[in-house]
Amino acid sequence: MSMNELATKVIRYEQDELDGNEIIELFQELINNGMAWSLQGHYGRMAMDLIENGYCKMPEGMIEKS
Repeated sequence: MSMNELATKVIRYEQDELDGNEIIELFQELINNGMAWSLQGHYGRMAMDLIENGYCKMPEGMIEKS
């Protein structure tokens, strides 16, 4: 996913325009590229919640943030 597409999805997420599957796909992408941990705190907390509940996965070789 290009950065432009990712930015568009983040904006749509913040405007509550994504369905459940789109949210999971967005957060998996943010986890995969590491941005979940550098955006505002909500994103990291949401990413960890999705990982802990089995909706998203931590990429292999990546250390979980606490």
